[in-house]
Amino acid sequence: MPALTPEQRALRARLAAYTSWANTPDPSARTAPARAASLARFEDPSIADPVERERRAMYARKAHFARLALKSAEARRRKKAS
Repeated sequence: MPALTPEQRALRARLAAYTSWANTPDPSARTAPARAASLARFEDPSIADPVERERRAMYARKAHFARLALKSAEARRRKKAS
């Protein structure tokens, strides 16, 4: 089998991903562990009260994405200026 070009590999990977998602009966259940892990990284396990821990995690997550948005806006502004 001849070596594939990067474009061919990307196309083959895209085809596999589409096929996999087409055969997934419950996409939400499939991605639930990843979502839970993503949210868990904002939780502080030293906070005993689960309600307070969740509240703080929610704001830590909001701050994280606001920080990303700010960096993105700054990068676009720098790119436009150059």
